[in-house]
Amino acid sequence: MKLSQLHRASRPLKSRKRVGRGHSAGQGKTAGRGQKGQKARGNVKPGFEGGQNPLFMRTPKLRGTSNKSHNIGMFRAAYSILNVSQLDRLEAGFEVSLESMKALGWVKQPGRKGLKILGQGQLSKPLTVRAHAVSASAQAKIEAAGGSVEVIGS
Repeated sequence: MKLSQLHRASRPLKSRKRVGRGHSAGQGKTAGRGQKGQKARGNVKPGFEGGQNPLFMRTPKLRGTSNKSHNIGMFRAAYSILNVSQLDRLEAGFEVSLESMKALGWVKQPGRKGLKILGQGQLSKPLTVRAHAVSASAQAKIEAAGGSVEVIGS
């Protein structure tokens, strides 16, 4: 049997709680709603706090269209990231680019902005790096090892 051949039973895994069906059922009389009041009787809108200013109105809102106010993912630069320590596993003279990293399987889904090289770790071999962004420490380590860095436009 394979994982793709598994399927759920026709009924839900846990049977639903039947409330208001007598004392022996465990949820009789008030059926878990307590004694009297608005919540015991009718439907209350989600988020309604009995006339108190609701939470969604109390919280501050993001205003404007700047990246600073909405830096929640839609304007954030998304790179595929590799560290210098990972590049040290390659042989000397290898050309590092987004395409070659995809071919090696090091980058599964490329980021929207391309490939970025960060400077964590050490590098002992000269490499040719063609990336969309390179940190200053990574560039210094690559050039110190005898390699070259080319920043390409995204």
